[in-house]
Amino acid sequence: MRHWFQFPIREGDSSRQAHCDMPAGTFEREIGKEGFFGPATHMYHEHAPTGWTAWEGPLRPRAFDTNRLAPPGQSPWDAAPLLHNANVKVRLWKSERSMDHLVRNGDGDECLFVHQGRGWLYCDYGRLAFHDGDYLILPRSTTWRLEIEEPVTLLMIEASNGSYLNAERGLVGAHAIFDPAVLEYPRIDDAFRAQSAQAGEWQVRLKAREQMNRITFPFNPLDARGWKGDLTVFRLNWRDIRPLMSHRYHLPPSAHTTFVANGFVICTFVPRPIESDPGALKVPFYHNNDDYDEVIFYHKGNFFSRDNIEAGMITLHPCGFTHGPHPKAFAAGARHARTETDEVAVMIDTRLPLEVAELPEGVENPDYVNSWQVKG
Repeated sequence: MRHWFQFPIREGDSSRQAHCDMPAGTFEREIGKEGFFGPATHMYHEHAPTGWTAWEGPLRPRAFDTNRLAPPGQSPWDAAPLLHNANVKVRLWKSERSMDHLVRNGDGDECLFVHQGRGWLYCDYGRLAFHDGDYLILPRSTTWRLEIEEPVTLLMIEASNGSYLNAERGLVGAHAIFDPAVLEYPRIDDAFRAQSAQAGEWQVRLKAREQMNRITFPFNPLDARGWKGDLTVFRLNWRDIRPLMSHRYHLPPSAHTTFVANGFVICTFVPRPIESDPGALKVPFYHNNDDYDEVIFYHKGNFFSRDNIEAGMITLHPCGFTHGPHPKAFAAGARHARTETDEVAVMIDTRLPLEVAELPEGVENPDYVNSWQVKG
């Protein structure tokens, strides 16, 4: 057996409660192990921990505008990973046309977040409608294709050699965050039967061990007449997520965990009331990335802790430095200028460091590292 050394200590001026009633003129910084689940210390500084004036070296906060990426091709596998490590690969795929082939991921479960568009997912299990804001979870080696009714942009998150699991809800119970009853699964309906009966060849593009296999069938492999079991594709929309809230305490991002996989988690930030207690912090607290890289994909709304961030952008805050709200957002929180958020964003926290692909010029904003500086 093993466990952390833990004993409560107080030194100098400090708050009795994390994220509340900070000593006058101080900035709180959380230092923690294992994300927000391990032992932690809260520091109270005279200056904002992000008040750097220069940064040299590759370990820096980064921002990418995926709106500047050209459509990669007609297959999801034409989209190369933007960010990756041994546990996760993050791609962005755009398409205006329905797929004329089938795909299958032999390397891990796939999470498709629909940033834009609508249509129908056809897969081994049947047919399922999708539209913006949907998560589609596809078990490893599921065969699928999309029929597109409106141009689609997908954030594709592969759990490499792993599976997507439900997060433990603890004291709040199994129906918190979202009730499992809101999950939808594919159906074998008339449209599914009709497409499986069409004559002709079909190609399955199987990605396995990061190599491509093309398998041709003289029939449509999506020809199931029925199935039973508890393994399937399913859909969850962010609009069905009802976030945990506290009007007296700013909850950590881990409270918004949606899916858990090997070596990373996916969290969803959805609109919610902002803390109303006068002493409570009203923006994300400054904290160290001591064990995790943090990625946020911005889907829609006004991103209240960031400046100059638009829908479709991605930020990466690697493990190894303190980050938190931008100066304008911190000042607005101190004034309690807003009473609710309207942002929707997908966060990916990874235990292993992420590698960043070489991207076309103009996709990365090299000045993002300077966005925490207080402008005179």
